[in-house]
Amino acid sequence: MNAVRDPAADTGTRTGTDTDVIVVGAGPTGLLLGAELALGGVRVQIIERRAVAQRDSRALTLHPRSIELMDQRGLVERFLARGRPVPGWHFAGLDTPLDFSALDTRHGYTLFLAQARTEQLLEERARELDVTIRRGHEVVGLRQDAGDDGAGHGGSGAGGVEVDVRGPDGVVETVRARYVVGCDGGRSVVRRSAGIGFPGTDETLSGALGDFATVDPAALDRARAHGVLAVPLEPADADTDDPAAGRTGGLTRIVLLDPQRMRTPAAEPLTLDEFRASLLRICGTDCGVAGARWLSRFGNATRLAARYRSGRVLLAGDAAHIHFPAAGQGLNTGLQDAMNLGWKLAAEINGWAPPGLLDSYHAERHPAGQAVTENTEVQTLLAELTLLPSYQRPAAALRKLMAGLLGIEEVNRRLAGLVSALDTGYPPAADAGAHPLAGRRMPDIALTAAGSAAVRVYELLPHGRFVLLDLAGDDEMKRAVETGWGPRVAAFTVTGHDTRTDLDGVREILVRPDGHVAWATCTTAVQARRAERARALADWAGLPAGG
Repeated sequence: MNAVRDPAADTGTRTGTDTDVIVVGAGPTGLLLGAELALGGVRVQIIERRAVAQRDSRALTLHPRSIELMDQRGLVERFLARGRPVPGWHFAGLDTPLDFSALDTRHGYTLFLAQARTEQLLEERARELDVTIRRGHEVVGLRQDAGDDGAGHGGSGAGGVEVDVRGPDGVVETVRARYVVGCDGGRSVVRRSAGIGFPGTDETLSGALGDFATVDPAALDRARAHGVLAVPLEPADADTDDPAAGRTGGLTRIVLLDPQRMRTPAAEPLTLDEFRASLLRICGTDCGVAGARWLSRFGNATRLAARYRSGRVLLAGDAAHIHFPAAGQGLNTGLQDAMNLGWKLAAEINGWAPPGLLDSYHAERHPAGQAVTENTEVQTLLAELTLLPSYQRPAAALRKLMAGLLGIEEVNRRLAGLVSALDTGYPPAADAGAHPLAGRRMPDIALTAAGSAAVRVYELLPHGRFVLLDLAGDDEMKRAVETGWGPRVAAFTVTGHDTRTDLDGVREILVRPDGHVAWATCTTAVQARRAERARALADWAGLPAGG
């Protein structure tokens, strides 16, 4: 057994109730994962050590792919109503912005939305699905059953995990679950308990951020010209607007890298006086900052879990990957982890997952985590070099060169696709004959299904099932799918759809619950296509009923 236990926790013990999955951490990743598991019919508890929801917001953005995920679950209007769309984004703060509006999506923008608000909306969703959220409870240890090999091959049969949870009264209860998912941040107790390595690099650089009730609006453009990020957060109360006094009804986030303080450990407390002094050194004004709601440092420690699964323990979000918050990718990567894992883990628990489905979580998301850690290291280096006197001249030339390259449409689109995660795909590892659509995110085309009005593909996904689109008109398709895979797969005969070159000749498409394409075919012979479809459904949605 793997075990980590806090001896100080033994002020008393009791046995807790059993559940299917314990999600540790009620941040954005844990909340979305809990909701996805509940959508799949799984009993889930979210354990959160904080007694109340987080009010401060390190993360500020939802990028296009994350907004698409909310759209797929019918939640996007909730987020759009509270956030502010911004079509341009950045890579390493270069002068030429990334153009999200040119990407192949209905959501070609980043959404400025404080993390606290994102968590509030996701918690609302989780509670609508009857997810149990236990705040003020802390996981102090866990043990996997010895019968589980701990190597990523724990099946859905006997076996489980015992989790020691310390409540507000100091009493430790032991809760038994079939699986545990650590969404508990960079210092994850779950990851350490499972013995999962966290290789990477230690912190060498830190930045500072502050949320202020009052700023000097006239000074902010000057600060931005010197590389300081200054953005308004979501207004807290429009009645408090007083632009003349620098109040805009909410808070203004200011983020900076001060050459004289960038080696200060991120754990060292940040004071308002230090923040003002940094602003003065960087841009010649303290921007009139006052009414600090939150001051914090952040570092560039970069680590990626050696594996995302060990037996019945899995990792997601910051528990699996940490990095400098360059281009605001961390929260978004965690949401995409949750969306990938939720339906797979639910399938495993419900007993219909085909072999290897749960293991594909690591196979698909670990490379995505690596891509983010690598591009954030590149962005951090581009910023740091400009702060070092011996490198300032060549660094400035390098940044000018890269800004010019971003002016080339294809280069801009490539980096925009990387940062937005719209280019994230999960290509089949061994199927050389797979259609080029396989593994890619399904485009949100408008279509007309037999007997219905026009609908978007994403409007077919809120129930978290596979969606099979028949573009060829096979009269037997819907009956065959509903008979064999009805609760898991929704089948639609498409009578018309948007024209796209990547759909030329495509006869059928199987869309995964997370909006990626599982299978597509151009086979024209009906009987051969039916056999191909049956194999694809069995490979992805398990054996048919009675099979």
